[in-house]
Amino acid sequence: MAENTENGVREKEYPEEIFFEDERYRRLLMQYRCAILELETKFHVLNTEFSLQHNRNPIESIKTRLKSPHSIIEKMQRRGWELSPENIEKKLSDVAGVRVICSFQEDIYSLARMLTQQDDIVVVEIKDYIASPKPNGYRSLHLILGIPIFLSDGKKHMRAEVQFRTIAMDFWASLEHKLKYKQNIEHADMIAEELRKCADTIGLVDVRMQTIRKMIDQNQWYDPEADGPAAAGQAWRERRTPRSGQEE
Repeated sequence: MAENTENGVREKEYPEEIFFEDERYRRLLMQYRCAILELETKFHVLNTEFSLQHNRNPIESIKTRLKSPHSIIEKMQRRGWELSPENIEKKLSDVAGVRVICSFQEDIYSLARMLTQQDDIVVVEIKDYIASPKPNGYRSLHLILGIPIFLSDGKKHMRAEVQFRTIAMDFWASLEHKLKYKQNIEHADMIAEELRKCADTIGLVDVRMQTIRKMIDQNQWYDPEADGPAAAGQAWRERRTPRSGQEE
């Protein structure tokens, strides 16, 4: 077993053990867990208020994830960054993750607006893959946020990644994730193109379902073609300017 005396990080056969043996790493993971708890509470409050105002719940489910020590180390090594609690906190934005599954695209932007307008939230970065899907068809709204946690020795902001998806977007992303890890696939490019087409079809279904909901709620006809993600997110994006932060 070797030791690196410069930064105090021990080089071990299983380096992730340091997260359980070193108090600095244990405290860091605890702080990320607290950030997840704070986000969950904020979303439950917003969901409850929205339900009272609109007689329906915008959130279908909330999924949380704390990046494993193995994944943290692997990412730090892959990027060529020295492993230390300070570097993890400075360099990584996705150690704490929350995925919010919504019924409709408009709900995504409404919740994102309500969350980011809270005065204790710091907006670091916004990536809108709904208005501008990835080349493979992936759709989601990603926010990197500074989340306040309140500890015995004071308040601190921890970065966390929030992903918003509709049920349809999450369905596609879950299956695409499973399929893309299949090994030795023939005609991989053709399959990728079919997956992209499926994503486009699902995106159209999302828009039409949202339009149907509007027609039921307001008892009037809407043109489905005029109710796309660009229309749903434009006003929100114009009002949001990310504050200072560092990209992962």
